[in-house]
Amino acid sequence: MKLLFASDIHGSAFYCRKLMERYEDERPEKVILLGDILYHGPRNPLPEGYMPSEVAVMLNSIKSEILCVRGNCDSEVDQMVLDFPIMAEYAIFYIGSRMVYVTHGHTLNEDNLPMIHKGDILIHGHTHLKIMEDRGEFIYINPGSVSLPKDDDIRSYMMYEDGVFMIKDMDGKLIRVMDLNP
Repeated sequence: MKLLFASDIHGSAFYCRKLMERYEDERPEKVILLGDILYHGPRNPLPEGYMPSEVAVMLNSIKSEILCVRGNCDSEVDQMVLDFPIMAEYAIFYIGSRMVYVTHGHTLNEDNLPMIHKGDILIHGHTHLKIMEDRGEFIYINPGSVSLPKDDDIRSYMMYEDGVFMIKDMDGKLIRVMDLNP
């Protein structure tokens, strides 16, 4: 299975267009959005190309490919213009015997863990910082932010295929890799 993970678009049509280019190039089976889709939030600056309505149109065009969890900046008003569900607090799926727990990260995160077991994978956004670490008890991954990276980080997304997670910049250049294969 080939998956594309992205977080924290925050209404940037400019960077959502870049994400859609990556979608076309990567050809994933599913796009997993980790929340904060349309609104920039009161603590963030306006991202480049802030046009939430254009972001909605772009994402709605691939609605059947999207699995999304709710971010702290997502609301029922946002759901009214998006044709795919965004209000779930988390999603769970399996890669082999490993549970993958996907959430935005503002409530459950590496400091306030959901019910996961040794070897499971926690993936969330929210911090706008790329992280890919085996914490011993669990694997923690944050793909970073598509539009508003923090602490001089760069804009990024993540791919998963055949047991390998790959964080890439918005031009598709590989930044970090984690291979789960034995």
